[in-house]
Amino acid sequence: MSATATRQTGSPPDGALTHRQIMTILSGLVLGMFLAALDQTIVSTAIKTIGNDLNDLSAQAWVTTAFLITSTIAAPLFGKLSDIYGRKRLFMLAIVIFVIGSALCGLAQSMYELAGFRAFQGIGAGGIMPLALAVIGDIIPPRERARYQGYMMAVFASASVLGPVLGGLLSGTDSFLGAAGWRWIFYINVPIAAFALVVIAKVLHLDHVRRERRIDWWGSALLAIGLVPLLVVAEQGQSWGWASAGSFACYLTGAAGLALFVWVQHKMGDDALLPLRLFRSSTFSVASAQVTIIGMAMFGGMSVIPLYLQIVKGASPTKSGLLLLPMVAGLMLASLGSGQFVARTGRYKILPVVGSFLMVIGMGLMITIGADTALWQTDIYMAVFGIGLGLNMQSLVLAMQNAVPAKDMGVASASSTFFRSIGGTLGTAIFLSVLFSQAGTKIAHEYTKAATDPAFIAAGKAHPDQLAALHQHLGGGLDDTSFLNGLAKPLSHPFFAGFSAAGDVVFAIVAVLLLAAIVLSTQLKEVPLRLVSGNQARTEAETAATASAAGTATVPAADDTAQGAPAAPSPDTPRTGTATEH
Repeated sequence: MSATATRQTGSPPDGALTHRQIMTILSGLVLGMFLAALDQTIVSTAIKTIGNDLNDLSAQAWVTTAFLITSTIAAPLFGKLSDIYGRKRLFMLAIVIFVIGSALCGLAQSMYELAGFRAFQGIGAGGIMPLALAVIGDIIPPRERARYQGYMMAVFASASVLGPVLGGLLSGTDSFLGAAGWRWIFYINVPIAAFALVVIAKVLHLDHVRRERRIDWWGSALLAIGLVPLLVVAEQGQSWGWASAGSFACYLTGAAGLALFVWVQHKMGDDALLPLRLFRSSTFSVASAQVTIIGMAMFGGMSVIPLYLQIVKGASPTKSGLLLLPMVAGLMLASLGSGQFVARTGRYKILPVVGSFLMVIGMGLMITIGADTALWQTDIYMAVFGIGLGLNMQSLVLAMQNAVPAKDMGVASASSTFFRSIGGTLGTAIFLSVLFSQAGTKIAHEYTKAATDPAFIAAGKAHPDQLAALHQHLGGGLDDTSFLNGLAKPLSHPFFAGFSAAGDVVFAIVAVLLLAAIVLSTQLKEVPLRLVSGNQARTEAETAATASAAGTATVPAADDTAQGAPAAPSPDTPRTGTATEH
């Protein structure tokens, strides 16, 4: 393997950066990450308005599915390509693709056009998140990295909650500057992305080591063949029927595609999109499994909360987004606090252990939520869950990055995003399916109990028209709950109680799932954190290679022993900056 090393103008000779330089670079990375995170959720509260405006509400699922599919598949591809061609150009390319897709989404004239443009936009979004994390890995040593990644995770969480709020506000505006309000959901990305591009182009200076490697196009194609059917059935299975012919076709196609993908990864070796040798590290393997579970709990389990707030508590989509702030506050504080803890102690295993316990406790408390539970109690439960989530998110990314050689920083960062997205998609599909399959039974049970309640009987006699409307809508499913707004409280309360009980079933399943996260976190092997950044490791390795080629004494490559780590590191301990990288 051959490689060419290039040092960009403004890059420090030893690969180290000052705090001021890091914060300047971080500002550009945060802007890019903000865009990607915002667009994962901003459409959710506006989709009904968009569907009505484009006269095809029935196609709304494809708008979110298209973005999810392409962003999930693009993540590992961008990560691998950035290890070959360099982070800066790939990160800027991802932003350019994202902003072009955003502009096209704003111009869409049909739901299927919008779905296609969202798919294109998702390609860019899939590259932004992992590359931002990889750049941080390049410029900051692992021990200090958690502190800076805490800022990025806080931005990610804030954007995820701000998305529904902003989407509700913009879609509620009939027209702004001559365009429908919902179109500004996408147009707003253009100036932010342009500013991010300027900042990145000006301040991001990274040494680039060009490696002559094969690009795993077969792996990319097979990953798409394997994941697209599974993600589609995850989103559409509830309406198709999980045992329908279409669903089974997706299961079989997806399984075959993934099996062939693993085979190709084995054949490609180090050139693979996701090199299988990385999974020989128990730290990387365990962290990948835990990231998947955390993704299921975060996106799947918590997807029930907005529905509870909107249906049971009568909150608007915008208000329900604001009511999630306690969880976001807990996540932000935990992310920032855990970063400081890692920087001071160099330890990180305790964070996912404690975090997983707190997530189980928070979800266990959620099981007690009912139709009459005060919002302040729900806020406390969400905050506990958010703190646990914050302790897990960045510590697991750090563990995965630290468990691989510096040359695989992009793949490791992309893997964390990839597995979280897979978990989130599966969790959302599975848990929402459980919710709505249980809701009908639970609601019917509550109305059976209420049939002998004097208050219910009296309300039915006083409002026979409402009682008739209630029976009519209950027989037609749960597609439209707006009829509840006009019902007398004794008539609507059994519905709210039944829906809450169905949500409790989901919370119980998520709590049991998170027990596996506790077990995994205790098995996470704590590899000593490197004291040099990926950029510094490559710089030292380049110096060693140059000295060796000149026939002089070889300069030791940056590894854990040279930096003061234990003299006999574990097999999981990464060896960064080795001569084979160049």
